[in-house]
Amino acid sequence: MKIALVGYGKMGHMLEQAAAAQGHVVVATIDPFAEDAKYKVAPGDTKAIVDAVKESGAEGIIEFTHPASVMANIKALLPTKLPLVVGTTGWNDRHEEVAKLAAECGGSIMTSANFSIGVNLFYKIVEEASKLISTFDEYDVATWEMHHNQKADSPSGTAIDIAKRVMAGMPKKTEIVTDAFHERPKENQIHISSTRCGSVPGTHSVFYDSLADQIELRHTARSRQGFASGAVHAVVNLKQLLDEGKLTAGKLYGMNDVFPGVFN
Repeated sequence: MKIALVGYGKMGHMLEQAAAAQGHVVVATIDPFAEDAKYKVAPGDTKAIVDAVKESGAEGIIEFTHPASVMANIKALLPTKLPLVVGTTGWNDRHEEVAKLAAECGGSIMTSANFSIGVNLFYKIVEEASKLISTFDEYDVATWEMHHNQKADSPSGTAIDIAKRVMAGMPKKTEIVTDAFHERPKENQIHISSTRCGSVPGTHSVFYDSLADQIELRHTARSRQGFASGAVHAVVNLKQLLDEGKLTAGKLYGMNDVFPGVFN
């Protein structure tokens, strides 16, 4: 498959390596700052990005840039109708808007807070553990995540998704809190705490705590390679499922959609 990369920083280079390892070719690397990008565009010039994608003959796009630019990129790239996978986080509150845009222009987009296969398995484990533990009222639950000091958003999209999985399995938790508490937490609240430090690729923990003991589930990424590999698999699967008519153009999809039967 011919893939265009919008964003060619550290993650973009890793995506290019992952694509090659899976037998695909990156035909366009597009970035306003990377000196080695094939297409160096001015910051915010979405027309130049779209022109570069079209010129390259790409069959699919992976966007991995910055929360400040992701929405403009999505709005520009969706009308190309090429399968679009977005790895940039920090736009959870805009998913409904993007789904509407996709429906209006017929573009197909897929996103996930984390493309790592291990993290998505962790989601399932957390949800099942929460169902089991929820039968015992004495257990409370909280989550914590740690990432490198270059990460622009907090908490991570992955941490929010983990908290949602906890709530899916533990009905007494109905509200996510990401700010510091200035009073005792309510029984229905689940707290996400975040740390930014050094070059940590990503660590996520869920704590189930009682007077008697504590159960901790943890996923620790050794590198961002798992994210890159998963994102490449995602764009390839998205194109294939669209071509086969198993998915319909004009929608916003998630991991469960492009890996059917694996994570749902």
